[in-house]
Amino acid sequence: MARVQLALNVAEIDSAIAFYRDLFKTEPHKVREGYANFEVADPPLKLILFENGRGGDLNHLGIEVETTAEVAGETERLAGLGHELEVEDGVVCCHAEQDKAWAKDPSGLRWEVYTVTDDNPEPARELMALVDEADVLQVVGDAACCAEAEVTP
Repeated sequence: MARVQLALNVAEIDSAIAFYRDLFKTEPHKVREGYANFEVADPPLKLILFENGRGGDLNHLGIEVETTAEVAGETERLAGLGHELEVEDGVVCCHAEQDKAWAKDPSGLRWEVYTVTDDNPEPARELMALVDEADVLQVVGDAACCAEAEVTP
């Protein structure tokens, strides 16, 4: 099953989690400092929340697929249609190890086609253990999340 991913910037993570829990009638799949993700069954959606002190805007979009082979197939298909892609295999992103490919729409909006290969990889656990709470948002921006580096205040 493929599902659309919607990654949002939020001003405050706890209130955002409460709102989206109520809206989609589901508990978050994963919660970390400044980060949460929901695996919503109805409608099929992967909702990602990034706390960054500002909210109400889009971080990035994606399509989650089940296998690395599906990522490779979509990469080949899109490249064959003339789209430039950035491929990342085995990257720790959004507190999970993923294989993915990024494409931009004509306006520059980033889309990722990805699969999670390890939902709780050791490098992400080690990274989070090494930082104190004040450094978490910087670590998230630098190493743990998909397109956070593209967001500017």
